[in-house]
Amino acid sequence: MNILDKAIEIIELYDIYQDLLTDKQKAYMESYYYNNYSISEISENKNVSRNAVHDQLKRTVKKLYNFEYKLGLRRKSKRRHVIREQLKKEKDLSKVKNLVEELEKVE
Repeated sequence: MNILDKAIEIIELYDIYQDLLTDKQKAYMESYYYNNYSISEISENKNVSRNAVHDQLKRTVKKLYNFEYKLGLRRKSKRRHVIREQLKKEKDLSKVKNLVEELEKVE
């Protein structure tokens, strides 16, 4: 996975799980991933060391991945999207029924 794909994945996880984070974690994540501030810029703005910012971001990203591992909301959302797209294209009613059943399992 390249750097851009990884950043997109982290942003998607943040969008889903941000309400489970502290205000401090949200501020660092938004500064870094949404406002494109460097770690140095964030450390200057927050009056903390670069290492403190780096550690906070690293711990928060790990926390987001842990939420996803336990809850799977991003994975389920992607699976629902794939099934909906298949349903839009499918003409065979028996296959439609199977896809609807699969969709219900994801829910």
